[in-house]
Amino acid sequence: MVAPRRCAVVGRPITHSLSPVMHRAAYDALNLDWSYDAVEVGAGGLAAFAAGLDDSWRGLSVTMPLKREAAELAVHRSDDVAFLGVANTLVREQDGWHASNTDVPGALTALREAGVECVRTVRVLGGGATAASLVLAAHRLGALRVTLQLRDPSRAGETLDVARALGLEVEVVGLETPVVEHADLLVNTIPPAATAGRAHELVEASGAVFEALYDPWPSPLLRAAEEEGVAACSGLDLLVHQAVLQVVAMTGQVVDPQVLRVPAFDAVAAR
Repeated sequence: MVAPRRCAVVGRPITHSLSPVMHRAAYDALNLDWSYDAVEVGAGGLAAFAAGLDDSWRGLSVTMPLKREAAELAVHRSDDVAFLGVANTLVREQDGWHASNTDVPGALTALREAGVECVRTVRVLGGGATAASLVLAAHRLGALRVTLQLRDPSRAGETLDVARALGLEVEVVGLETPVVEHADLLVNTIPPAATAGRAHELVEASGAVFEALYDPWPSPLLRAAEEEGVAACSGLDLLVHQAVLQVVAMTGQVVDPQVLRVPAFDAVAAR
C-alpha cells in the first residue's frame, strides 16, 4: 500500500480552483490515504514555499502566476517545459522537483475527444501561457498557420515566440479585427464576456472551438458552437485531462477521467 502523502494546488487567486475536488476523487477511487489542499502562494513566493515543505509532500499542481517560477525551480524539466518555459506540475523526487506541463497533452486529449484530429489553420484569441500551450498542442495536430488576436497586439510576445519557434506562419491582429478567413480551430483564452457580441461570427468561421475558460458556464462561444453544430471542447475538458496526467505523475497510478469529470462538472454547475 502506498504511504500517505500530501499534494496541493498553489497560486493566487486559488479559492476558485477545482483541483481539490478532482484530485481527492481520484485518491478515493485509487484507495489512497493522501491529502490534497489549495494553498495561496503569490508571485515570487513559490521557491520559499517549496523549501518549507517536509518529506511528506509529493506533488504540486501549479496555476497562475507561478507557472514560470515552477519551471525555474525544477532540477529536471520535461521537453515541453524546456520549450515553453512554464510548468503546471511539480513532483518531488530524490534529487529535487521535476517539472512537467500536462496542459499540452491534456489539450490534445480534449480536442481528440471532441473529434478534432487534424488542423491546419488556427485562430487564437489572447496570449500568455495558456495560449502558448494550446498553440503547441495545435501544432501537434498539424497546424501550419496561426492568427493571434489580442486587444493589444504588442503583448503577443510569449505566444508569438512559441509560434515562430515551431515554424508556423503567424499573423498578429487586434481583437476586434473582422473575421474574413475560415480557421480549422478557434481557441479562446480571454474572458468569455469579451466574445459575447461576436460569438456566432467567430464560430461560423471555425471548424472547431476550444474554449479554454469555464466561468461563466457555458460560455457564449460554447453556446454558439452548440447552436451552430460545431465541434467544441472546454476548459473543463482540459482541466480534467491535465489533472488525470497529474495524478499519474504524482501517484504512479492511472485513474479513469470520468472519476474526475463528474465532481468537476458538478462543482461548476453548483456555482
